Amino acid sequence: MPEEVPLSRSRAEQFDDLVLDAVEDIERRWERELAGVEFAVEDVPWVDHTSPDEVVLDPDVLDDATVPLARVLPAHREDGREVPARIVVYRRPLEIRAHDHDDLADLVRDVVVDQVAVLLGRDPEEIDPTG
Repeated sequence: MPEEVPLSRSRAEQFDDLVLDAVEDIERRWERELAGVEFAVEDVPWVDHTSPDEVVLDPDVLDDATVPLARVLPAHREDGREVPARIVVYRRPLEIRAHDHDDLADLVRDVVVDQVAVLLGRDPEEIDPTG
């Protein structure tokens, strides 16, 4: 496919676009509070165990029945340097839960809003009153 045709973009690239769209909308309202926060996409979360009965998730993980969907990593110091806060969104678990592209876009936005709310210590409705 030619590059200018939307189908030429991989599913991962299309997912990245959905996350960027959600982040851009939220950053317009919360620019100062989100300055320096990094947003990342990973295909799948790393987990220690394969049995759902053995999975114990950290409190900073947003999950659906022990399947991580996203995670907030607060700012911290590591090896003498400041590491900014980071919100990680997991692509494959969200894609599996979505019925179509529009549903995926809504789900991504909801997850990003939820994680920004966790990071800022606010209600999701305050982060995105239209949601």
